[in-house]
Amino acid sequence: MKAVICTKYGTPEVLQIQEVSKPIPKESQILVKIVTTSVNSGDARVRSLDVKGFMKVVMPLVLGISKPRKPILGTLFSGVVETVGNKVSKFKAGDKVFGMTGFNFGTYAEYIAANQNSNVLEMLKNAKFEESVVIFGGQTR
Repeated sequence: MKAVICTKYGTPEVLQIQEVSKPIPKESQILVKIVTTSVNSGDARVRSLDVKGFMKVVMPLVLGISKPRKPILGTLFSGVVETVGNKVSKFKAGDKVFGMTGFNFGTYAEYIAANQNSNVLEMLKNAKFEESVVIFGGQTR
């Protein structure tokens, strides 16, 4: 699958589209084919490691020293459940879902594996993917 990889901290030019392995969902995970994601101010700060004061010391320890430990950035997604692990009870293949991954990142890719008990919800019947992905968008400024 294709994913946007953050090769080091910096300007948007540090992002590269690369082929990576498609995730395989574990027993309590769903595999989501991502239809939409978003880029918000928090994503830009992580990519550039643009933090102030004491956070300049803390964030590299949390995220990675010279580049992100989790190179596929992005925290918001909406998409369609492709497959489910054998212990998943909340979702089924074909469900339209949206969610956020927090510091697990990973939404700048074609697919993501997410735990069924994480911040993933089924979309409303009439909702569009583009509308659903921005519901969590107010998490950063």
